[in-house]
Amino acid sequence: MTTRRSRGDGGLHWDETRERWIASVTVGYTPAGKRIVKKASGKTKTEAKAKLKEIIRDYEDGLAIASGGYTVADAVKYWLEHGLKGRGSKTVGLYTEFAENHVIPALGARKLRDLSVEDVDRWLAGKTPELSTRTLKMIHGILNRSVKNAMVRDKVKRNVVDLCEVPEGRQGRKSKALTLAQATAVMAAAEQANARMRGYVVLSLLTGARTEELRELSWSHVVAFVDERRAWVSVTEAGWEHTEYAVYVWRSVRQSGDTKTVKSRRTLKLPQRCVEALRDLWEHEGLSDGTTDHGGTDRLVFCTKNGTALSAGNVRRDFRKILKEAGLVDTEWTPREMRHSFVSLLSDSGVPIEHISRLVGHANTVVTETVYRLQIRPVMQEGATAMDDLFGGARGA
Repeated sequence: MTTRRSRGDGGLHWDETRERWIASVTVGYTPAGKRIVKKASGKTKTEAKAKLKEIIRDYEDGLAIASGGYTVADAVKYWLEHGLKGRGSKTVGLYTEFAENHVIPALGARKLRDLSVEDVDRWLAGKTPELSTRTLKMIHGILNRSVKNAMVRDKVKRNVVDLCEVPEGRQGRKSKALTLAQATAVMAAAEQANARMRGYVVLSLLTGARTEELRELSWSHVVAFVDERRAWVSVTEAGWEHTEYAVYVWRSVRQSGDTKTVKSRRTLKLPQRCVEALRDLWEHEGLSDGTTDHGGTDRLVFCTKNGTALSAGNVRRDFRKILKEAGLVDTEWTPREMRHSFVSLLSDSGVPIEHISRLVGHANTVVTETVYRLQIRPVMQEGATAMDDLFGGARGA
């Protein structure tokens, strides 16, 4: 005689039509009082019972019983739609492009609960010949955040992607920095350019500000130290008859308008050549004699003739004209490498890395050493100096 299964153990029966064993268990009730039944099937009774035990175990652990048909593509598409709120349209477009070109075609059809570490490792390894390390990190991040989001929604028990390491990819374009001689030539060429690009290049090279930070810089954030008031005052109010000037690097062209990180929000004292370039730009735009409306406190320092913000393309085009005049191969350089050059020139001049890190707005020196490892010249002299003091310099001296 067949033994009746205990309450809560679910049911198990043979389906003649499907020719499979069907396991079912009640896992709760809807607000209307209707039972919520989860089912699983197997070719053998043992297989069906194993699936039934898994459903019951998940239910007892407090996990929602996810559909077995939920795929990696479902998780990625959900994250792209709901996980990028507040991001810029370009950022969303970039993530979507990488997901549709690299993640979904390779792993999309895989059931999410069946995705394994081996699957992800093989996928990343197969991408190494064609993608750079940075791009590999990006597509790994897309998949990682998609699965993490699915885990929060009880679609999968754990995130196997988080357990995988990103391999080294194809060698990308190495960052470069101007030598002192090249930087001097660029500065000389900038002196012959229009007032706007002269100011842009001089500030970029001599302050190390990011290109997206300079494009959002407003005149209200260019300040002078007024001795009578013992305070920093915007040049729109204080004018240019002072000794010390600085810029508030508090904004950028990012979607939120904020700087890249909290530490990136900083105030930088301006070298004299920057002050001269900004004063010339102020006069060139007719702001000193009142022939041009200030446009309020938010008028941009570097803008188009119509007063609108410069695009990255605007800056890149005019920047390369200056590099060509300086005798460099203009297509081999980008505006962001003025920041790299700033770090390199300071490091060559013996400025401690801690100071450089603060000037460029990094959270700590680790970021500076990692991002600008080719520009930093870390000569540690303390040990050698101490040993020379203890044991003398040359042998026999």
